[in-house]
Amino acid sequence: MEALLQAALPAEVCAVISNDPSAKGLASAAARGLPVQAIDHKAHASRESFDAALAAAINASGAELVVLAGFMRVLSAGFVERYRGRLVNIHPSLLPSFKGLHTHRQALAAGVRIHGCTVHFVTPELDHGPIIIQAAVPVLPGDDEASLAARVLVEEHRIYPLALRWLCEDRVRLHADGRVEIAGAAAAAGALHSPALQ
Repeated sequence: MEALLQAALPAEVCAVISNDPSAKGLASAAARGLPVQAIDHKAHASRESFDAALAAAINASGAELVVLAGFMRVLSAGFVERYRGRLVNIHPSLLPSFKGLHTHRQALAAGVRIHGCTVHFVTPELDHGPIIIQAAVPVLPGDDEASLAARVLVEEHRIYPLALRWLCEDRVRLHADGRVEIAGAAAAAGALHSPALQ
C-alpha cells in the first residue's frame, strides 16, 4: 500500500479499508489525510456478512477500482462478481504457479530457476484471473525464503503501480474471453519485467 501511495498515480484514493483494525496501513493512510475504515471480519458471523459490509463501504466511497494490497482474506464469489473487471490483486508468484500461501517456499521446494509476481484481475477462483503484468526474478544458489521474498518484493513495488497507472489511463482492456490487452506505449514496453542478473 505504501508503494502505491508513493507512486503519485493519476487517481484519487477514495478510501483505505482493512479487516484488521490494528493494520499499520490504516495509520499510515490516515496520516496522509486519506479516509480510512476498519471492518473487523471477527465481528461478522459469516464471510457473506463481512463481504456485504465491505462492499457497502467501497460503494459509499465512490471507488471505481478496488485494489487489494496485503488483504489476506478469501472473498466470496458474490463479492468478486460484483466488482468483476474492477478488482485487482498482486500475488507473489508467477501465476498460475504457486497459488495460496508460502509461495517462496513452494518455489524453492519445486526447484524453479525463476520466480516472481503477478498483477491480475480477481476471479472467484483463488489466486486466479486474467493477468495484467508479471515480473520475473532469478532464483539464486543459496536463496532462502527471506532472500527470495526480498527480491520479489522489489518487483512487486515496481509492477503494481505500473499496472494501476495503465488501468487509470484506460490502457488495459479486459476481453470477454479473459484475455488482457495493453494499449499504447504500455504494450510496446511489454507486460513482463525481467530484471537482469547482477
